[in-house]
Amino acid sequence: MSVVVCAHDEGRWNEIRAAIDSVERQSVPAYEVVLVVDHNDRLLERIRRELNVRAVPNTGVRGLGGARNSGLAATSGTVVAYLDDDAVAGPDWIALLSEPYADPTVAGVGGSAEPRWEAERPEWFPAEFDWVVGCSYLGMPEEPKRVRNLFGCNMSYRRELLEQLGGFRLGYGCDETELCIRLGQQWPDRQLVYVPSAKVSHHVPVSRTRFRRFLERCFFEGGSKAVVTRLVGAADGLASEVAYTREVLPRGIRRGVTDFMQRRDSSGLARAGAILAGLASTTAGYLWGLVTFERAAARRGFGD
Repeated sequence: MSVVVCAHDEGRWNEIRAAIDSVERQSVPAYEVVLVVDHNDRLLERIRRELNVRAVPNTGVRGLGGARNSGLAATSGTVVAYLDDDAVAGPDWIALLSEPYADPTVAGVGGSAEPRWEAERPEWFPAEFDWVVGCSYLGMPEEPKRVRNLFGCNMSYRRELLEQLGGFRLGYGCDETELCIRLGQQWPDRQLVYVPSAKVSHHVPVSRTRFRRFLERCFFEGGSKAVVTRLVGAADGLASEVAYTREVLPRGIRRGVTDFMQRRDSSGLARAGAILAGLASTTAGYLWGLVTFERAAARRGFGD
């Protein structure tokens, strides 16, 4: 298993070091580790000077998708795993991701991402919306299960399939979702497996815990879903989202109201309200993305 870590911001220096350290401390060592730097020569030079890791530039279009494709081109393992530069992998991460590949029908394996809050978790922040900060959310499987798509900060794929697909097509926003759906459409008999025990902790800075940022991120993700559905079709592009909206979110609203009514927890109402606001913002972003598809797609790096 080759491990690719994508970085772009020197302000994340401590997080980058922690991510690389966590890969180097694995119970099962990686075949190779490559750190891809996304169009930041100063960061690339510093990494090569101060860290004992192979660092390469993103030779494709700017953005996470281009960096991931550059990592694919720079590695040679039969399986390629991706870890965000602000995520720390658990000690058995590689071992747990590797196990399902004993089944030849498995095309990719991903794990869970737990939020590592820089400050305390805001009481109003609903666990059903932890995807806003790039983490696993309440309602996801608690046991290994076949899924439609994997999490970008913690995922792996068979190299041959990534190469046949032509890699990632979006630079920002749902790039891994679009790739996973495309993979499933190309090979319906292949599986993507979610293994919750293959954990990473994902750093969440204070700036991402503000309510305005929460709404902005929901709106952007809604627009990303609009782009994905135009590229792969609405049936596949929204299958998981429809179930999430019909089942997970209503339970979250009821839970918040119950916390307020039975436990006198005022933050329960705040969480219920945040679910409604987040859903409204995501829906608005989706509709806006449909109306302004070319602009939305360009903002997410498609067609560069």
